[in-house]
Amino acid sequence: MFWRISSAVSLLPVLICAGSAQVLNMTNGFLGLNATHAEDQSLWLINGANRSPLESSNGSLSKLDLKAPGKARREYERGYQLLLKKDFPGAVGHLALATSIYPSYVAAHNSLGSAYLGLHQDEEARDEFARAAELDDHLPTPLFNLGCAHLALNQYSAAEQSFQKASALAPLDLTVLTALAYGEYMNQDFVGVVDTADKVHGRKHDGAALVHFYAAAALEAEQKFPEARKQLDILLKEDPKSPAAAQAQLMMDQLKQEAQLPPPLPLRDGGLKAPIITVDAAEPAGPVQLPENFRQLMQQAKENSQLAEAEEAEAQPSCLGCTAAEPSVMPPDTATNEALLRSPAALENGSVLFHASTDEVAVLFAATDHGKPVTDLREQDLHILDDRRPPAAITSLRNETDLPLRLGLLIDTSDSISVRFKFEQRVAADFVENVVTGKDDLAFVIGFSNSILLVQDFTGDRKRVSHAVGELVPAGGTALWDAVDFAAGKLAARVEPKPVAKVLVVISDGEDNSSSVTAKQAIDSALRGGVSVYTVSTRELLDETASSMVGERALNTLADLTGGAPFSPGSVHRLKGSLNDLQELIRSRYMVSYKPDMFTRDGHYRAIEIEAEKDNHKLRVYARKGYYAGAAPGSAH
Repeated sequence: MFWRISSAVSLLPVLICAGSAQVLNMTNGFLGLNATHAEDQSLWLINGANRSPLESSNGSLSKLDLKAPGKARREYERGYQLLLKKDFPGAVGHLALATSIYPSYVAAHNSLGSAYLGLHQDEEARDEFARAAELDDHLPTPLFNLGCAHLALNQYSAAEQSFQKASALAPLDLTVLTALAYGEYMNQDFVGVVDTADKVHGRKHDGAALVHFYAAAALEAEQKFPEARKQLDILLKEDPKSPAAAQAQLMMDQLKQEAQLPPPLPLRDGGLKAPIITVDAAEPAGPVQLPENFRQLMQQAKENSQLAEAEEAEAQPSCLGCTAAEPSVMPPDTATNEALLRSPAALENGSVLFHASTDEVAVLFAATDHGKPVTDLREQDLHILDDRRPPAAITSLRNETDLPLRLGLLIDTSDSISVRFKFEQRVAADFVENVVTGKDDLAFVIGFSNSILLVQDFTGDRKRVSHAVGELVPAGGTALWDAVDFAAGKLAARVEPKPVAKVLVVISDGEDNSSSVTAKQAIDSALRGGVSVYTVSTRELLDETASSMVGERALNTLADLTGGAPFSPGSVHRLKGSLNDLQELIRSRYMVSYKPDMFTRDGHYRAIEIEAEKDNHKLRVYARKGYYAGAAPGSAH
């Protein structure tokens, strides 16, 4: 059998790599169709139009580039302009000179690799991308481009590895994930293709529905025809107006016929023979722009997202500030409840711990007196209401100072904070050094602008965490809610053998103009995962613009509803003091356990109110506002 990928594929961000326009041929495989596809393969270049998080300077700009001398910068700019005009020999001359003047010029190495690909000098291109990735391993773009160069050289295993590394740094970027799915397919990692498609499908993924096509091809290669048809069906449902829709329907019909054919011959190692894709060189296209219609679709999606989030930032905080007892604020998620009940590890991880066997609730909280943590509370100092009733009994109260910490540090790297970023960066690094002190403590670091960069995954090494903070560079818009949603999910997904304190610390001005999830969705993610969010505002005290005040309100709401605390230093020079206070608060939390009165495991949302007094003086308490009463395992919902 023989087929070539349909031209409908050309509208989607698959294999948006460096090099030339190419004809992709697939033989001995999928569906027995015949079609031709000349697909533009464009490089995500630094300083390009902001069409994808991967293209933003936050994903491409290294702090090393900021140190480039003027002569190197001028040569880079000349070379880059020639690159855009597809004058590849001229671009190579200037870009090579830029790297010789300043060998640590990451952007110049990255663009030089693109120019080499335009000249079909694929090995030289690979070496330049590898050099850029070696100089700064915190950037996804050089790694992504390196994967593209490996594809051009038919080095599929290396391509998959490079795309995986890029995806680890930019976990929400659909371009990287789509390329990863293709790299996995070419490397015959069919299980990986399906896993990547599931990962994409599990989040908002406008414009990336074609990843299901690669999943279908992988499943077909494994003779899993019903599953392959399901992936194509998802593609049709998600993008029914796509030019690929008719082709996908035809593929589904062909799959039904294919299921009746004899299985393919096995390979020597017993595996199935996968479709073979070859690359035929066509007219060089170099670092060209995406097709106009797709660029417009991307821009429309971006603008719609920004408008929706701007409206959400103005309207949602007032709703989210309503009393947590109202079911409309946080509707019960019975599926999540049942999953939690069936997972003992999950039951022991949140800021509200529900023990199904004893109908007992344990709540993590902190109390302050004029901003200072109170560390000597007793049971008689507390007044608790659960679902508006006092508990039947308080079973214990203990200080959780030594509870292992799981800390996610989220640092706003958008243009709006660029003036004060270096100071904030230094203070944040000091904060990590002082708060991640226990032998079992772990932390990760995310920088967020209009993209999410996981610059350091979970580690107990404080030096690595503070180093990662120092690698961030401010640029781009702000995707606050995307960052919170991703980080909360990351904390919730980690299986722990014993109770831990799951904390997010967000350093930001609170403004959001780039997220795909809403404020409510991000807060719900933290609530479901038992994650407390502490916010530190970078807003100047005298800044009372509308956008600034909305950002401040968003940070306050985020902290209040998740059981954390908001800090508003009011000036950059008071930031260090606020982070010192935050450090004390995180390490001065209590866990109170009690049995709720008139408790039923019905999935009902139960509001919690905790008040504390010391020496007849009312204290400020930081705790989440409620929890879901889990239904008994196996019961009806």
